[in-house]
Amino acid sequence: MRRANRNPKRLCWARLLFTLTKEGRRALFLFSLLSLSLCADVSAQTPRIAAAADLQFVLPDLAAQYEKQTGAKLGITYGSSGSFFAQIQNGAPFDLFLSADMDYPKKLIAAGFADADSLVTYAQGHLVIWLPPDSPLDLKAAGFRTLLDPRIEKIAIANPEHAPYGRAAIIAIQDAGLYGQLKSKLVFGENVSQAAQFVQSGSAQAGLIAGSLALSPAMKSGKSYELSGPHFPPIGQAAVVLKSSPNKQAASAFLEFLKTPEARAIFERCGYSAPPAATGQKP
Repeated sequence: MRRANRNPKRLCWARLLFTLTKEGRRALFLFSLLSLSLCADVSAQTPRIAAAADLQFVLPDLAAQYEKQTGAKLGITYGSSGSFFAQIQNGAPFDLFLSADMDYPKKLIAAGFADADSLVTYAQGHLVIWLPPDSPLDLKAAGFRTLLDPRIEKIAIANPEHAPYGRAAIIAIQDAGLYGQLKSKLVFGENVSQAAQFVQSGSAQAGLIAGSLALSPAMKSGKSYELSGPHFPPIGQAAVVLKSSPNKQAASAFLEFLKTPEARAIFERCGYSAPPAATGQKP
């Protein structure tokens, strides 16, 4: 008995192959190989970037400017620097790592996962205290001591175990001599972006977050107080190209773009400052 469940599309394709001449079949085969090669080439030329969470409101503008100048697209994933550090050591397929500090890139170099010659400080971030716009507290008048107010029951920071901005927040509180008084108020976000969301949602009444997030469209109407001075230095943020990357040339080209005046202007507009050398040279 004949089987009646043949796939008509497969039959049409089979008949087409059968009726093609030898030269036609060869041309079709070569066309298929060329299509696969072109798809692979496009994928190989799209740098995959592991980016610290504080960059989520500056990298889109940088990527748009870069694409406008070069036509090249970027694949960007955001998260905590410490989580990316662990993922990269376990073989995560990234080409470029933009950390929120300098320590994690240097550790990747020391462990043999990143190219030492590619290390560059691309910007300096700033830690700020942020309150919702409807907060009754006068942040500018009281500064850091605003956090002692009993109306602030929870203070959101990034998890200091794997987020540089979280570690910076802990250091700032300790340097202000307030850690003992504020420790019980601290709540931790997975990264600095999540810490900011805690304050936005009302889960916390204050946050120690990245200045770039405080200037984001959703938060710029709030109250912010930048921590500056010898006890609160800017946070050097470094990038490095990974040794396992098949797109090292494309990744390095984007790093070079981050040193340009156009990129510097975007960084400054989004709350960052230039590295001390003002050229983005190696830390």
